[in-house]
Amino acid sequence: MAGIYLHIPFCKSRCIYCDFYSTLKTNSIESYITTLSEELKQRKDYLQDPIETIYLGGGTPSLLSYEQLELLFKNLDKHYNLSAVKEVTLEANPDDLTQDYLNELKKLPINRLSIGIQSFHDNHLKKLHRRHTAQKAIEAVYKSQDVGFDNISIDLIYGLPNETLEEWKEDIQQAINLNIQHISAYHLIYEKSTPLFQLLTSGKIKEVNEELSLDFFSLLIDELNGAGFEHYEISNFSKPSYQSQHNSSYWNGTHYLGCGPSAHSFNGTSREWNIASLTQYIKGIKNQNRLFQTEHLDTTTQYNEYVITSIRRSKGADLKHIKKAFGVKYYNYILKYATPHIKNNTLEVKNDILKLTKDGIFISDGIMSDLLFII
Repeated sequence: MAGIYLHIPFCKSRCIYCDFYSTLKTNSIESYITTLSEELKQRKDYLQDPIETIYLGGGTPSLLSYEQLELLFKNLDKHYNLSAVKEVTLEANPDDLTQDYLNELKKLPINRLSIGIQSFHDNHLKKLHRRHTAQKAIEAVYKSQDVGFDNISIDLIYGLPNETLEEWKEDIQQAINLNIQHISAYHLIYEKSTPLFQLLTSGKIKEVNEELSLDFFSLLIDELNGAGFEHYEISNFSKPSYQSQHNSSYWNGTHYLGCGPSAHSFNGTSREWNIASLTQYIKGIKNQNRLFQTEHLDTTTQYNEYVITSIRRSKGADLKHIKKAFGVKYYNYILKYATPHIKNNTLEVKNDILKLTKDGIFISDGIMSDLLFII
């Protein structure tokens, strides 16, 4: 099976923490949709496997009109075999999800919404430069449920400047009360290219300390597990049978096609990514000279990627697969460097599956780093 990712890079305003490629040139949306449709046509032979998932990410895909979305789906259906598609996700901002817009979305193949809420506290939303309020976010979820969307995910961020553990607990409880199927929760990261990082380096804000960060994460796990959510990936929690199928494809080696500026594609042996420029992207596709870079994945790179993606998941890393796919050298290597963590009860092996223990989840970055093959 395979997946398709469509990058919609437009935003009405930029959040101060985001380093994904985006643009405020919303007057270019119409010409962009035409170009994106053309890229789908030009690259229709990239994937050899049946399409199982489609994901519209951004940016802000919910800025697209019904007619623009309809055009994209018509072109997808024209050039790809969509008979096996199970999951079609649209990322959305809460304030875009009006009653009329949601009614239009239900007419399309979209069957999953990923709503970027981030916080249920207005003071934090304002600091992050989010467009919506906490009340608007809650209303957006209820409206989505009322029109029939029964697979809804929300994004939350914790570890915000001056955020308290009590505020985070309130956010988690509010998310649980919404009766949604999926929650993605991320610790705030200070990316160097963002205004947030500039505020940090200028001393205007401070990072939360490591102890409080661990408290945030521990509270998240305990509260969501207690509410019936499965912790299937470090930052992702779902009700049974509601794991994100598309995102899981990134973690289990499924092939995928990414269209749009900065979008990545993977076919098993190489990875490629489009230029991160709207103007140059449109020009390149128009001239049938797509601008992109390619990385051919050698055995070491493939092994390292497998380690990172598999250890992140509750399923863990299959040691038999490592031996078969990458060779005895890599099999012996991972056992050697996993042993200290096994002794410290941060990794465990059961039925040839190497996975994090609950204690290991809290130091997963360091563990994964130790398991990577360094030449």
